Amino acid sequence: MTLQECYAAMGGNYDEVLGRLRSDRLIQKFVLKFVDDGSYQLLLDSMSSQNYEEAFRAAHTIKGVCQNLGLTRLLNSSSQLSEALRHGYTPEADGLAEQVGRDYQDTVGAIRAFQAAAGT
Repeated sequence: MTLQECYAAMGGNYDEVLGRLRSDRLIQKFVLKFVDDGSYQLLLDSMSSQNYEEAFRAAHTIKGVCQNLGLTRLLNSSSQLSEALRHGYTPEADGLAEQVGRDYQDTVGAIRAFQAAAGT
């Protein structure tokens, strides 16, 4: 799997991030670091404990990282969740958090497949 195929699998925009970071090496470096970022676990923990202020911060962080890395699908769902939580809990937040979870799993799955194919 190439980096471009990885981006296609996770619903990302490879050309956009290439325009920003200018090299596959940099894109790969930051995409591989995404898997170890703790923001998604923080989101899960915060939603579970009903700490919606912290959940908002976690969703907003995920959104920002996704925007910088061109992870469009996860960017869209985390952005919606972030807005739903901006002023505290809203009933739609639970469904949006589930969508973020699905998109996150798809993203991490594609990155891990890329890692395995690249031998990194």
